[in-house]
Amino acid sequence: MPVGWLMIALLVCAVAAVVGAEWPRLSARYGHEARNRRDRARRKSQLKLLRSETEEFEASVVHDLDQLPTIEERDPKP
Repeated sequence: MPVGWLMIALLVCAVAAVVGAEWPRLSARYGHEARNRRDRARRKSQLKLLRSETEEFEASVVHDLDQLPTIEERDPKP
């Protein structure tokens, strides 16, 4: 059975080498930062844009701009 144990040890070393080489990619996909990205995407998908407030705001800005005092431009004297 020594060959069996040797093969198991080599297999474990090979798996450890592959996991070590792929760790940055695995970490990016399944790690803490990936979880934060998924949670943020989930929260963002539940947000709604309220159009009526935007239209009211634009009308308010236009009204305020119309109410500002203005000065007439004068022609420069020759």
